[in-house]
Amino acid sequence: MISNDHSNDLASFHDWLTEACSNGAVPIITGKNGDMDTIGSAVALSSAHPNLMACGLHLGRTAKRMVETLQAPFRKLSEHQTVWPQTLGGIVIVDAAAPGQVGISLPKDVPVCVLDHHSTCDWELGNNDLLLQWDVRATTQIVDSYLTKYSPQSRSLVVRKMLLAGLLTDTGRFRHADIGAFQTAVDLLTGDDLDYASFVEFVETQTTTPSERGSLLRGLERATSVESGEWNIVYTHSGTLEGRLASLLIGTGAEIALVSRFRDGETRLTARASRHTTLKGIHLGELMASVAEQIGGEGGGHDGAAGWSGKTDRIAAESSFITQVALIKRSGE
Repeated sequence: MISNDHSNDLASFHDWLTEACSNGAVPIITGKNGDMDTIGSAVALSSAHPNLMACGLHLGRTAKRMVETLQAPFRKLSEHQTVWPQTLGGIVIVDAAAPGQVGISLPKDVPVCVLDHHSTCDWELGNNDLLLQWDVRATTQIVDSYLTKYSPQSRSLVVRKMLLAGLLTDTGRFRHADIGAFQTAVDLLTGDDLDYASFVEFVETQTTTPSERGSLLRGLERATSVESGEWNIVYTHSGTLEGRLASLLIGTGAEIALVSRFRDGETRLTARASRHTTLKGIHLGELMASVAEQIGGEGGGHDGAAGWSGKTDRIAAESSFITQVALIKRSGE
């Protein structure tokens, strides 16, 4: 169940974090996709105590540029050779709805705290573990709420930039924002040291290599439009930049965009939906969770952006998603 008692949640989290940091090092582990929300959340939270360290398997393109430009502390982990500190007080997981979305094996018998805003949760937590699963648009909103209340001195310009970048990207530049997301943005922009227009321009600046442009163009050429029940889906496959390609397909007027990728024995689905589509009843996170129930793997996400990964054949995975969409009735019509 997604909690609505944020004050009690933050108090519980503060108590958990204080005890964990007093017992040893506390890695803050990011989701393996390395998007800006998970990286920004981890880096910002790590500012609250010297024993906290942001780390993870992967940095996405925007997150990598932000970390390098701002010289933000973040440690890359190895999928097979991760060496943990000898004394661990706990582990914080940010923006991952399931253990498989972290991408690495976690140490046994260490208290875990999960901070997440996805509508699904596949974590199995013990008595010493904690879950903060809020109905917000980005995990950075949870982190900023905590820092504002319990560590306001940590909200430096770098920290606020990391949080704002995560909020910007996870709301699709506020296309999927709600009043809470806008309020967090206002809080992060309070002061004279952060120029919003220049910052957005920096975050949105994306360089694309010739091979990547070619991959995007080929993906667009392969795109197929189908009617699945009461919904239109445009789907294709690509070897890179699936999220950007899905957003391009939504820009063509598609209600739902689906991009698949097969690499190293694993299939990945990336989906996007317009705001109009989500208001009419589509929740991509729930659909991807249903795909996982049907064919295995792990899936989840938000109403307008979600993903699935597993060992199933790419075409079979696409078919499963399209079938699940057909089961949803359009509301309000």
